[in-house]
Amino acid sequence: MHAATIPSRRPATIEWPTVGLAIAIYSSFFTLTWWHAVLPWYVLMPLGAYVVAWHSSLLHELVHGHPTRNRRINALIGSLPLILWLPFEIYRVQHLQHHQDANLTDPLSDPESYYVTPSRWRRLPEWRRRLSSLRNTLVGRLTIGSLLIVAEFFWTQLRALRNDEPGVRRAWCGHALGVAVLLAWLAVVGLPLWQYLLLIVWPATALMLVRSFLEHQATPEVEHRTVIVEAGPLMRLLFLNNNLHIVHHAKPALPWYELPAAYAADRAGWHAKNGGYVFRGGYAEICRRFAFRAKEPPVHPFVDRG
Repeated sequence: MHAATIPSRRPATIEWPTVGLAIAIYSSFFTLTWWHAVLPWYVLMPLGAYVVAWHSSLLHELVHGHPTRNRRINALIGSLPLILWLPFEIYRVQHLQHHQDANLTDPLSDPESYYVTPSRWRRLPEWRRRLSSLRNTLVGRLTIGSLLIVAEFFWTQLRALRNDEPGVRRAWCGHALGVAVLLAWLAVVGLPLWQYLLLIVWPATALMLVRSFLEHQATPEVEHRTVIVEAGPLMRLLFLNNNLHIVHHAKPALPWYELPAAYAADRAGWHAKNGGYVFRGGYAEICRRFAFRAKEPPVHPFVDRG
């Protein structure tokens, strides 16, 4: 497992907006779980999903070197795995590999790609093809697709553990400690694990996938592969402005609270840069267009290796 290089820019001081964000997220989580017994499930589920998905957006900031210059401190901030299934260090390495933009969407080089090569597609059984196509609709991605993504992640990690890939065993050991702390907290507050998984982890995973649903498209022009979604305040906060994803990929060291200004300073230029891959109607437009219609075929249009 080889880590990509973190962008050279580093905050000169502690980035207090991100520190405040971390405090707000953890405070919300502990308050919500402490009072879970007095909340009906239809209140606990959306609030819990939002907070845990929000925490995942915080992890993305930590991976990119915020809010301090010390990687260990940043990792410590993200060490409590609210989503349960994703070790922070595995995510850090894979996400930085994803930021090698020349390989964006390549199913063999980009660990966050949802495409398959034509060669692999021909080898898949019919039921796997149907599931892959279903996963390219928004409803499919958020329901069965969210389960498939976790299952596929565990399968690749088991293979990495069997092959004793560098850093993987250590990452999972550290993750296990964080999981133990989280499970101890759930026991203290009396929230059964099955309820936490069903009412919070699963919908939070699905909510995370709203952002990544069409974050990248497979086109020959590298800069045209990354989306802009002009979202409303609730979704901008949830995703920490990474709906402006082309700005993040062009300036990956910018903290979340500086992305809107960078976008506003040259909105037309950003639209030209990414070839007009823009959704001006926000995530509501995406839902209207792709709730039950595949955004594109799952087969990568120009990568065919392996």
